[in-house]
Amino acid sequence: MSTWTRDTLKHIAAAEELHIAPRDDDGSLRKPTTIWVVRDRDELYVRSWRGTRGAWWNTAQASHTGHISAGSAEADVTFTAVSDPAVNDRVDDAYRAKYGHYSGYVETMISEQARATTLRLAPQP
Repeated sequence: MSTWTRDTLKHIAAAEELHIAPRDDDGSLRKPTTIWVVRDRDELYVRSWRGTRGAWWNTAQASHTGHISAGSAEADVTFTAVSDPAVNDRVDDAYRAKYGHYSGYVETMISEQARATTLRLAPQP
């Protein structure tokens, strides 16, 4: 598994929003969706606000690959589902710390429905 460069990790983690475009069955990229992204240690994580009903999330679950961008940082990525409760707890904390000023929205992102959609982003080599 590839790791993020220090600069790319820092840039994406600091971004308020991330544009995520999972690959469809035919290998083409879906239209990008704007979502939130958080960092835990040296990893990046995303969740679907709509839970498992999120179209981008379902495509990411099926293909496990896509493209992300945040400002000048871009990467082809692999999506890996996260079910570890300890990791999900840390991701909850990261959402609270980064987006807690958006009352009413961050609560949805740390709900059980959203936790079930946690994906780790890893850069493709």
